[in-house]
Amino acid sequence: MYSLKPADDQPNQQAAQTPAAQGPAAPNAPAWNPPPQRDAGTGGWKFPVLLVAILGLAGSNVYQYMQVGKLQEEVVKVQKSMQDEIATVKETSAVSTQTQRRNIDTLKDELAAARRKAASEAGDAKVEAQKHADEIAARLTAAQQKQEAALSGKITEVKTATEAASSRIGEVSTEVGTVKTEVSATKQELDKTIQNLKRVQGELGETGSLVATNGKELQALKMLGERNYFEFKMAKAKNALKVGDISMMLKRVDPKKNRFTFDVIADDKTVEKRDRTINEPIQFMTSKARQPYEIVVNEVKKDFIAGYLATPKVTNNRQ
Repeated sequence: MYSLKPADDQPNQQAAQTPAAQGPAAPNAPAWNPPPQRDAGTGGWKFPVLLVAILGLAGSNVYQYMQVGKLQEEVVKVQKSMQDEIATVKETSAVSTQTQRRNIDTLKDELAAARRKAASEAGDAKVEAQKHADEIAARLTAAQQKQEAALSGKITEVKTATEAASSRIGEVSTEVGTVKTEVSATKQELDKTIQNLKRVQGELGETGSLVATNGKELQALKMLGERNYFEFKMAKAKNALKVGDISMMLKRVDPKKNRFTFDVIADDKTVEKRDRTINEPIQFMTSKARQPYEIVVNEVKKDFIAGYLATPKVTNNRQ
């Protein structure tokens, strides 16, 4: 270890240790090597540096010790906080578990009560259902008996009605035979009447038409169904008489000569038919049909005529 004394004393020590001061060397003695010389210029600054380093290390150790203490305190606080939270969670969990257990127990009790009630109600319902079924069966039996009685009565009525119908059928058969005979006679008479009808040439130069001179012949024409027939009785008046889809107005009458004069109003036009005679077909065209309309007067009296209007079955607009 180096001495801490000032450097000025070192040469004296070295001088005292030289061989001259110690006398002649002993025989077989090892040679003396002088110690290395210290540099007088570097010994003064190392001590302060070393001291500062030691103080710095000491301060660092103190700071680190203080930080470790604080860290230990923080760890203690965190541990205590975690313990408190764990205790709280355990307490809450215990309370929640107890509550759930109570709820489960309550639900079990309610389920048991509901099962008991359902079993009881099922028994009551079964009894009620059986009672209701017995009532329905009784009503069904009564209804069947009533229906059988009614059916028996209906069968009796049907038998009676069948017997009456059989009797009526015999009567109807007789009546049908009579009607057939009458229809045949009527047809023969109608054919005879039609054969007696006169076919008169119309004033329009077309094919002559059958003319009825009385009610019987007019009925025969109607049964033929070839035209539409409208009977009329017309007296002298200020207003026209509507017949079918035309109008007529009587102007003059000559009963002695069976002549008359009247106006025909059709298609908003008025045409005078002058000095016409009884049973004469008076023909004229309208825009409603391709065939002519026909007026026949069968009776002429004072200020009065009677007859019929014949119109085509098919009416349309003329081209």
